[in-house]
Amino acid sequence: MAFKITDGLIGGQAIADTSTTKQHALGTIVTAEDSTLGVGEFMYLKGVGSTIVGSIVRYDDAFQTALATSALTDSLPLAVAMSANVASAYGWYQIAGLAVAAKASASTMADGAGIGAASGLAIAVSTNVQIQSCVVRTVTTSSGAGSTTVAIAINRPHDIATAVAA
Repeated sequence: MAFKITDGLIGGQAIADTSTTKQHALGTIVTAEDSTLGVGEFMYLKGVGSTIVGSIVRYDDAFQTALATSALTDSLPLAVAMSANVASAYGWYQIAGLAVAAKASASTMADGAGIGAASGLAIAVSTNVQIQSCVVRTVTTSSGAGSTTVAIAINRPHDIATAVAA
């Protein structure tokens, strides 16, 4: 998987790279294409600790990420990390297209099923934790030990809070 930016951004940070220096304005959105996964949209965000490739993150109006969790008190947009973009680093996160998300377990997820997230990893959907604008497409296991992923179709996904603060 090697997404290449297609919308004229010259000299930009590659989609799969992490940088300790901010290379673009936070919130920049680009279109990129991969020969297997097709076309997707990506947003430039600031990382958070414990991020791995495929982490599902939430981001706020300051474009700061946090690992998505099922224990929510507010609703925020979501994205999929394209690199191990940890705290004090900057990178691209997928917000639309066919994305590859890291899973919490090796259990099978049905094609077309909804999913949730816990600690930034995809989980089988349960009451009140389904990610909106996201559906399972294909389950794959990469070559790394215990490194299970799931292909998800996303279009500006967001979470739904289980308990909205008053």
